[in-house]
Amino acid sequence: MKELVTERLILREWQQKDSKDLYEYARNKLVGPSAGWSPHKNEEESKEIIEMFIKDKNTYAIVLESENKVIGSIGLHDRKPDHTITNLKQREIGYVLNPKYWGKNIVPEAVNELIKYSFTELELDLIWCGHFDFNGNSKRVVEKCGFRYKFTKNEKLKFLENKEVTTLYYCIYKFEYYVSNL
Repeated sequence: MKELVTERLILREWQQKDSKDLYEYARNKLVGPSAGWSPHKNEEESKEIIEMFIKDKNTYAIVLESENKVIGSIGLHDRKPDHTITNLKQREIGYVLNPKYWGKNIVPEAVNELIKYSFTELELDLIWCGHFDFNGNSKRVVEKCGFRYKFTKNEKLKFLENKEVTTLYYCIYKFEYYVSNL
């Protein structure tokens, strides 16, 4: 994973020493359920998740450079929500942020950097992003970052006791990105 740097953020690989920062926000009931997983019960669980992030190499730690602190995560996952276009090179962005940093335009900054990297260096054709119908914060991020609504799916979340949710999916194609960033 290539480290990515923005005006305020460093997007980098996770490290075991990040477990305290991860647990700080992952235990919060406002965070996990809005992203499809249960709040972490203890720091050990956060350490296990970090091991998975390190092994899978598709989730960045979002570091606020001014505090040298992990305040969230952003992933570029190998998911294809629309099975009719599996021939395209595509990924899905997912993210969470420590609620202490909500409302500061941090997630859009990270998402825009990951979009740029995905189209210019990974040469993806398409990037997806979704949110649950009850997550207005994510909806605003998705729209701010130029994604366009495509469809809605009802799903069961295996990491949240099979809770049934409605997910709204959005995407942005490479050509749309280049047209809007000329």
